[in-house]
Amino acid sequence: MPDAVISARSLRKAYKVKGAPDFLAVDGLDFEVAPGESFGLLGPNGAGKSTTMKMIGAVSTRSGGDLSILGLDPDRHGPEIRSRLGVVPQQDNLDGELNCRENLFIYGRYFGLPARHCAEKADELLAFAQLEDKAASKVDALSGGMKRRLTIARGLVNDPRILLLDEPTTGLDPQARHVLWDRLFRLKERGTTLVLTTHYMDEAEQLCDRLVVVDKGRIMAEGTPASLIRDHSSREVLELRFGASNNAHAATQLQGIGDRIEVLPDRILIYAAGGEAALEAVTARGLQPITSLVRRSSLEDVFLRLTGRSLIE
Repeated sequence: MPDAVISARSLRKAYKVKGAPDFLAVDGLDFEVAPGESFGLLGPNGAGKSTTMKMIGAVSTRSGGDLSILGLDPDRHGPEIRSRLGVVPQQDNLDGELNCRENLFIYGRYFGLPARHCAEKADELLAFAQLEDKAASKVDALSGGMKRRLTIARGLVNDPRILLLDEPTTGLDPQARHVLWDRLFRLKERGTTLVLTTHYMDEAEQLCDRLVVVDKGRIMAEGTPASLIRDHSSREVLELRFGASNNAHAATQLQGIGDRIEVLPDRILIYAAGGEAALEAVTARGLQPITSLVRRSSLEDVFLRLTGRSLIE
């Protein structure tokens, strides 16, 4: 990927721990991001996603390896890189004393942009975020979804080449998440490079052209959402519930059905090319689950296959 806007090679980040060995939060990541691509870092809490984002955003120095952002070393050219990035942090850090328009205008001035340009940009971004009728409203009066849209709009004030989004929809209800996804789709259509972390599988499938699955600071798999599901899971999954105290015993009677069986605390997953056929095989053995569900494989199934645990823990 010769024209990559982000390139990482053996990227490492270690933190000092008093009286103990260094904690390795990022352990040798290798990846590249192309211009205009929507690239995701998918993994559970504590996987090293946010730490990686901080190094990409030139606010945390790396402990080892190579990292290039827009052709520059973030450890040496931090201010120049930051001026060309947009950042949407995990937690909204808007100024509650200002209204929506003022949050955008003043943030633009931090980049040294002319006042007239900031005023025009604020109005443009309020329209983009569907917050025109909230321009004069204080931030504290906004819903969670509105605050996230305003935070994304603020990250676009400087017309960034790359927009970094750290778990952009955490805590939002489904309707607010879909509105936010629509705004991000529009950015992608404009050619903005998106780099996002998430532990929501459906979000990664919706937004990412390509992603890496990260666990304990290491890349477990890389590819498009479709290719990861194809390579690491079956076409369909049958979910069965026999009751928390009965699942383990029921699983012993399900051996041989489907390609693979996964026993979770609350349910049993049977991976198969045809979920309905697998369910027929279950009932043919005289087993009667409390509930059953046939669905297509998802990225969560990929993660269970690779790590043996849930994405959200």
